[in-house]
Amino acid sequence: MQSQVYAFLMFIINGFLIGILFDTFRIFRKAFKTSDFITYIEDILFWISSALLLLYSIFKFNNGELRWFIFVGVSVGIAIYLLVFSKIFINITVYIINVVKKILKFLIIVPIKFIAKLLYRFTYRPIVHLIKCIKHIMSVFKNKIKKMFFNNGNYKNKKDFV
Repeated sequence: MQSQVYAFLMFIINGFLIGILFDTFRIFRKAFKTSDFITYIEDILFWISSALLLLYSIFKFNNGELRWFIFVGVSVGIAIYLLVFSKIFINITVYIINVVKKILKFLIIVPIKFIAKLLYRFTYRPIVHLIKCIKHIMSVFKNKIKKMFFNNGNYKNKKDFV
């Protein structure tokens, strides 16, 4: 009898862990926008990890015997978690994710934007200016060649020049 109570408590804890796992997948789905395909993969991973956790617990705490109190214990654990602790866990985890995002933005995104602006200022503008200068020089050179050939009367029209 005592071992069954212990096993029942362990399956309540398993239900609690499955609830945490469920909220974890739910939080990451909201925090990081994913496609439908990735959502399906996440759902499959959730069910596989839940099944592995339960199978391990059934063999570890109940010698592989499937009893009705296992289902009751897991259901009670999930219900307790979802009714009492889910909002607290979600709020704390979302806060932590937002802080980590801000830190990463400050440490990674801001320096990358700064470097990109510097590169733009010191490379893009001079290159564009150089290209404009080359185009201008080429057009001047082309006009001089046209004048040199067409003024001599060697060609009757401009089509012959090309």
